[in-house]
Amino acid sequence: MSAQSERALRDAVTVYVPRDAAALSMGADAVAREIAGEADRRGLSVKIVRNGSRGLLWLETLVEVALPEGRVAYGPVTKGDVVGLFDAGFLEGKDHALAHGLTEEIPYLKGQERLTFQNCGIIDPLSVADYQSHGGFVGLERALSMAPADICAEVTDSGLRGRGGAGFPTGIKWKTVLDAQGPLKFICCNADEGDSGTFADRMIMEGDPFRLIEGMTIAALAVEATEGYVYIRSEYPHAVATMREAVRLAEAEGWLGKGIHGSKRDFHLEIRMGAGAYICGEETSMLESLEGRRGQVRAKPPLPALEGFFGKPTVVNNVLSLCSVPVVLSKGAAYYRDFGVGRSRGTQPFQLAGNIRHGGIVEKAFGITLHDLLYDFGGGTASGRPVRAVQSGGPLGAYLPASLFDTPKDYEAFAAREAMVGHGGIVVFDDTVDMAAQARFAMEFCAAESCGKCTPCRVGSQRGVEVIDRIRAGIEPAANLALLEDLCTVLADGSLCAMGGLTPMPVRSALKHFPEDFGPSAITTEAAE
Repeated sequence: MSAQSERALRDAVTVYVPRDAAALSMGADAVAREIAGEADRRGLSVKIVRNGSRGLLWLETLVEVALPEGRVAYGPVTKGDVVGLFDAGFLEGKDHALAHGLTEEIPYLKGQERLTFQNCGIIDPLSVADYQSHGGFVGLERALSMAPADICAEVTDSGLRGRGGAGFPTGIKWKTVLDAQGPLKFICCNADEGDSGTFADRMIMEGDPFRLIEGMTIAALAVEATEGYVYIRSEYPHAVATMREAVRLAEAEGWLGKGIHGSKRDFHLEIRMGAGAYICGEETSMLESLEGRRGQVRAKPPLPALEGFFGKPTVVNNVLSLCSVPVVLSKGAAYYRDFGVGRSRGTQPFQLAGNIRHGGIVEKAFGITLHDLLYDFGGGTASGRPVRAVQSGGPLGAYLPASLFDTPKDYEAFAAREAMVGHGGIVVFDDTVDMAAQARFAMEFCAAESCGKCTPCRVGSQRGVEVIDRIRAGIEPAANLALLEDLCTVLADGSLCAMGGLTPMPVRSALKHFPEDFGPSAITTEAAE
């Protein structure tokens, strides 16, 4: 490169255009090309960085211009807006109808507590140097100097619990694998993010992939594992491509493979793509798929921590769990534990979806209420109508009415309301929703996604669809409501895994909180209870 070219690159204005799938669906590639082309036509020097998404999805494509005072945001930008942005002087941060001022001052972002997502939308996802300049691999460097048991203790002391839904303490799971006998152990990341209204795993894999690599490598050091796998759903092609390239770059820079960062520790990581089965979000089904078989639930015990991948001791965590680990190791257990309430420590990236004005990622410490998430961040419904119900925790989570929106996001508080935090998904419905139809959907979803191994889930879900159809048609409603309750009990108590076991949760919650949608018999039954 000539001296003139180097000077031009150094003096170029840096413009960030997301490469996240949500932004791509809104034309981000076309926006990036148009910015580059328009700058060239005007003789202006622009450096375009394809970052991850900030998580303000209603503003995608969100374009940011780096200025001495910080990044200035414009959005939602389309290809047709680019000429007007140049005319208005957006490269100098000047005003425009799409301008939002300094990105970090946007209320939606400013009110968050970003630990897991602290780099997402800020760094170049495929630059090791950029990741390191923002604190990357500091936690791994510390872990390399620690004994495995001490790493497990640090994670346990932080209060980190699994972010996949069950909320099991991560450090205790790791210690179980560490104490298990055997020369070969594995780290398996379940990135089969299939819950409706969830997208945090995808966003961080596309926007900050080295964080997941760092978290998995720390886990490997903690349990003395030498091999790991990231199991990503096939519907996430951009995440698959980004993670594969990130693994290659991490190996080239010495952060993966043989002799991690000059140490005597080895860890080899592979990316595997699933075949589109919701059931593979369950850990043993994922392991079956990873081993080359049909994704079906295994009976437990034995637990995967003792007999997991190919019968070897295996850590199975999801993306958000593992991406929380670098913060714990770099900042210390006490720092992480200071966030949250009760036994729910740290932060959770909540995902606002459905009929919501401002959908996206909101990372906050546990303890924030549903009301604050829906209105302070979400801005209410996109339709402008009142919120009638919120489903928390995915398609098998409970439907909660407005009277329970004061419930804090806390594992135990939600369990007390017969609900669950789950993966942090929140799907919003306005007052036009038919809750009997939503209850039917839960049974229908289970029937479609069941692996078929156990009778309660395989057959019971299909019978559930039929019973709800009879109730909605007014056929012997009292008798069928009683039958539906009996069926829910069989599913909850008799299913082999949480697929069938949790299907009654949305059905029962819809009956409990919205009995009027099921007819007069349901109202009478609810009043009697």
